[in-house]
Amino acid sequence: MVTIRLAVGGSKKKPFYHVNVADKREKRDGRYIERLGFYNPQARGGEQKLRLDTDRVEYWLRQGAKPSERVDALIKTWTKMNAKSEEAAA
Repeated sequence: MVTIRLAVGGSKKKPFYHVNVADKREKRDGRYIERLGFYNPQARGGEQKLRLDTDRVEYWLRQGAKPSERVDALIKTWTKMNAKSEEAAA
């Protein structure tokens, strides 16, 4: 089974996460199929906190990939952020 989940990066006390598509049997930070974006909970000032390639996320969801609970929440947050930015541009 394929899953969309977070892989931990960064240094001690400064987490940084990559959103990856991986086989469920692989290690959390191990081999992955595709990297879809990142999540930086420590973002300050002008730094970007979240970025996702929504086209690829939708592709993998159509193929049957299951997002983790946290990734599912991040996808919803990303779609809300994009909807607000599109409204502001219009």
